[in-house]
Amino acid sequence: MSRDGGPDRRLNPYREDLAAAHLRGEVKADCFVEGTDRQVIVPVAPLLRRAQPDAPMDTQLLFGEIFRVYEEEGGWAWGQSVLDDYVGYVDAKQLGSRPYRATHQVVALRSFIYPKPDLKTRPAIPLGMNAKLRVTGASGEYSELERGGWIFTAHIAPVGSHVRDYVAVAEEFLGVPYLWGGRDTMGMDCSGLVQLALERAGITSLRDTDMQEATLGEALPEPLDFTTLKRGDLVFWKGHVGIMVDDQRLIHANGHHMRVAIERLDIAMTRIARASGHVTSIKRL
Repeated sequence: MSRDGGPDRRLNPYREDLAAAHLRGEVKADCFVEGTDRQVIVPVAPLLRRAQPDAPMDTQLLFGEIFRVYEEEGGWAWGQSVLDDYVGYVDAKQLGSRPYRATHQVVALRSFIYPKPDLKTRPAIPLGMNAKLRVTGASGEYSELERGGWIFTAHIAPVGSHVRDYVAVAEEFLGVPYLWGGRDTMGMDCSGLVQLALERAGITSLRDTDMQEATLGEALPEPLDFTTLKRGDLVFWKGHVGIMVDDQRLIHANGHHMRVAIERLDIAMTRIARASGHVTSIKRL
């Protein structure tokens, strides 16, 4: 719920002048419109809070993801991510007008789209894990993409191919720099790490920490018993989240190390308590 008492504006596309048609009857707006699906055509597209280049970045959209546009004006598209419902503004030049249905996604930490099926050709366009692709052919060790270019086949997998151990996925991001709003292998925040890792395991996750705490898994009973933690448990603080690697260690993207790091939970708890309080819940998937 937003501060004005209406539906959460992070997840519901409505303003005083314009709203999505499916929100008719739920919110007040001067005009209600149907959205038009567009597709991200750059490696990473920032989703901003306002239609300004220096506006805060709430999250990122990855190559091939769908963005439902409700308004395009002044070079900015206002709409909603189809993946996780997040609402914001995207540079319209970063969106294509004819979305394809993805057949594959990147499963390596990073890969490249090459102009030819040859690792020596340039320019190579970088893609991060979970980027969405449509494969139309193959040549040797490379797969051909519908929009042009080639990608190393061992770095992709069919959409719907999931792994069981999302913690192992999270561990692949060790050392990735911390970036507020980031959910790409060039930089990510705590909830971005959780969302990316869970997606590889076929688990749908909302974007922000409070959303994840409210919707993911089952809460362990209180008072919390930190001696019973298991690999994969999600530990939440106000505004922060991490994933247990085992019964004592946590992996998280954090502003203390300014990267994705593994540390002992008790050490993290002591430090975080001084800044933002104690653990608020532990969720088990």
